[in-house]
Amino acid sequence: MQDTRRLYQQIADRVRLLIQEGKYGPGSRLPAERELAQQLGVSRPSLREALIALEIEGAIEIRMGSGIYVLSLGKAAPSAPALGESPTELMEARATIESAVIVQAAGVITDGTLADLREVLASMRTEIEEGRKPIEQDRQFHLTIAELPGNAILAKIVASLFDERHSPMSDHMRGRFETPQTWAFALAEHETILAALEDRNPLAAQAAMYLHLTASGRRWLDS
Repeated sequence: MQDTRRLYQQIADRVRLLIQEGKYGPGSRLPAERELAQQLGVSRPSLREALIALEIEGAIEIRMGSGIYVLSLGKAAPSAPALGESPTELMEARATIESAVIVQAAGVITDGTLADLREVLASMRTEIEEGRKPIEQDRQFHLTIAELPGNAILAKIVASLFDERHSPMSDHMRGRFETPQTWAFALAEHETILAALEDRNPLAAQAAMYLHLTASGRRWLDS
């Protein structure tokens, strides 16, 4: 029977099996990420998601700049639980959908909505400067654009995908990898998107949105 679970769950089970077979005992360090990915025959982004799942579970500890260390499994679940959608696939889906939606948005956007978006980005900049994470402003920016074409289903999909960032998997990755600098990058990318909308240039807006969301995904997974 085909395994229909998320890929990171399947990979996490394979890493756990290596531990349970005694190849890596509690306190020992797992191979470097590149080596482990080659050993398992998987991509590094997929392996990274699996390692995050195992860290949430308590099976391993990822120490930045040091390595990945095995903890005592204790009574851990026999297989990786579902902790949300794959962040890699999530950002790919957002990039595909939102870069299509913004083409329509660029054709109908009004001066009033542009002013609203400028206010959102000004608030986002203030949040960053004061050391806070501007998640609500980020959400408002993307949803305001998604609602412009007037398709309630598309707007609902964009909102649902954005809110998946609060799943255990995505939330853990955000807590580990989001910094004031990554938020500053996101703000600059939002400003590029807004500039394309102000020009009523749908192709430039599409490219800016796609580049923003793919860059966001890389920042999560390449940190």
